[in-house]
Amino acid sequence: MENELLPSVEIAAKGDHKATIIWLHGLGDSGNGFAPIAPELKLPDELGVKFIFPHAPIRPVTINNGMEMRAWYDIKSLDMESRADIEGVIESSAAVQKLIENEIEAGIDSRKILLAGFSQGGVIALHLGTRFNQPLAGIVALSTYMCAPDTLQLQKSEENQDTPVMFAHGQQDEVVPLFLGNAAYQVMLNNGYNVTWKEYVMQHNVCMPEVNDISSFIQDKLAQ
Repeated sequence: MENELLPSVEIAAKGDHKATIIWLHGLGDSGNGFAPIAPELKLPDELGVKFIFPHAPIRPVTINNGMEMRAWYDIKSLDMESRADIEGVIESSAAVQKLIENEIEAGIDSRKILLAGFSQGGVIALHLGTRFNQPLAGIVALSTYMCAPDTLQLQKSEENQDTPVMFAHGQQDEVVPLFLGNAAYQVMLNNGYNVTWKEYVMQHNVCMPEVNDISSFIQDKLAQ
């Protein structure tokens, strides 16, 4: 079981497979939830992008009265300092890392692999992307925050120090307040990362202007 890959929704590249985007959903969702965004990004066929939308494991979530649902980690408290269960974050990061390594083994250069994540998925994308030992094309962090920001300086990998990171957040986010996303952005800025910050008039969701900006970011990074 340990060597099995996370179950995922996959959308094959049009033409030759040259790049891969691994997109991580939020709490209680599944890979199916974000799969419809692939055509909305309107990426040029010549980029050869394959999409992987993995399903998080099903686990009990403490703040939801222990109800079992798809979650990348448990949320034991609404306290911002201890919101993310670090053991779960590490475990899910390792599972997503296997997806990256599987793409590399299939012949895709790590510099053509991009990580994207929404909410809980963004926490995993930030945690793994800054610690992975091969350079990635970029990281897209949507309506999210950072787990254990005080560990970044010691744990970050040199290989992804220059990896571009796009933060995007809703100004009326009622689930992950804007200040949490901006705090994560500031931590990465202070650690010398190549980060951009964009905010939108929306709640804890995705809007079309944001999708267009994500598309521009992806096209810029995968065209290099």
